[in-house]
Amino acid sequence: MVGVIGDPVSHSRSPAIHNAAFAALGLDFVYVALPVAAGRGRDAVAAVRTLGLAGLNVTMPHKADVAATCDELSPAAAALGSVNTVVNHDGHVVGDSTDGPGLVAALRELGVDPAGRRVLVLGAGGAARAIVDALGRVGGGVTVAARRVEAGERAAALAPGAATVGFDDLDRAVVAADVVVNATPIGMQGEPPPFDPAILTDAQLVYDTVYHPSPTPLLAAAAARGIPCADGIGMLVHQAALAFVQWTGQAAPIEVMAAAAREGT
Repeated sequence: MVGVIGDPVSHSRSPAIHNAAFAALGLDFVYVALPVAAGRGRDAVAAVRTLGLAGLNVTMPHKADVAATCDELSPAAAALGSVNTVVNHDGHVVGDSTDGPGLVAALRELGVDPAGRRVLVLGAGGAARAIVDALGRVGGGVTVAARRVEAGERAAALAPGAATVGFDDLDRAVVAADVVVNATPIGMQGEPPPFDPAILTDAQLVYDTVYHPSPTPLLAAAAARGIPCADGIGMLVHQAALAFVQWTGQAAPIEVMAAAAREGT
């Protein structure tokens, strides 16, 4: 058994994604959503050992607490101080962060390898930090745009040579980028993007980590002008696939997982 812990967690699409994958491969696994109150993440890790669970996914507000409780952390999880995937190796609990690598895999699926590309990341929160870390590890040239410059600088420190800009200088950074990644909640409530989409060109890719609702105003504006763009379903699926491989030792059925993720959108 595996599952996802969070507070709240009932909205998670992870059970549908993983259970579809288990069924497709005929695996004797089940994935459930486990509501765990804030402050009880450490108890959930102890339960992994006690119950012999194969692992967990971890969402807010437990990512930091779980990272502090695991027996071992992947390099990414250690750098971020955050865990979204727990793997149980016969009682030895390893924590990983698959969000950033999930974004990298999603970009590559779209035909864009971020290695050597100029990537602008909007935001400096947990998702943005994971993305910046992963882009730095594959050789992306990263610029972080954040409303709070101090937060942007902390995020940029995760990637070698990364730059920072404030939202007041965003247009220049957008024009200079090969890939623009929105790693903020902007657009979830129908908010317009923090820059004029008219400055985008069809030589760029726009990726919005928001996947519900979709399209966001940013993606709608980009699509209307023929700018290559995609929502966050790819990142969601690929971060799940990376956890799936660690739990099962089998290649993840990406198309099945993507179909399950899209249901209800």
